[in-house]
Amino acid sequence: MTPVECEFEPEVLSATLQGRWPERVDAHLREHVAGCTICADVAAIAGVIDAAREVMSARVVLPDSGRVWWLAQLRARREAAEAANRPLTVAQAIAFVCAVGLLGACLRAASTWFHSAAGRVASGVAGFDIGAWLASATRLLAEHGALALAMAAVLFLVPAAAYLAMGRD
Repeated sequence: MTPVECEFEPEVLSATLQGRWPERVDAHLREHVAGCTICADVAAIAGVIDAAREVMSARVVLPDSGRVWWLAQLRARREAAEAANRPLTVAQAIAFVCAVGLLGACLRAASTWFHSAAGRVASGVAGFDIGAWLASATRLLAEHGALALAMAAVLFLVPAAAYLAMGRD
């Protein structure tokens, strides 16, 4: 069975990462690494990783502190604006739900009006009289003018107001 640990492994690793391997370590540790496959692997791999770290750190370019501060300020302002807009978004969602509810109530109230108008038009299809139909439509509009005006407001003015309000952002 092959061992998976060696008692000298941490010493070999620290010597390699500190740049002391193999010149500035005692001879006893060098002899151990020559005979131990685990420590030999640790020394080889840690040396490659350390060399790659040195190469990578030479290529790293740190931004100046003014740019880092400026980007942090921009991020803080953006997060503050998003936090300030959350209640407005909730209020707009509630207003939209109310407008849809009002539209549903208007359509429910107008359903009898639509059914009576459709019945009158359907009954007059065989002998369609435009004058009678216009008189009937005028009478229905006079009876339910406020309802028609409310429905027109809900259908046209509320979306237009929402579009204009959102367009300012």
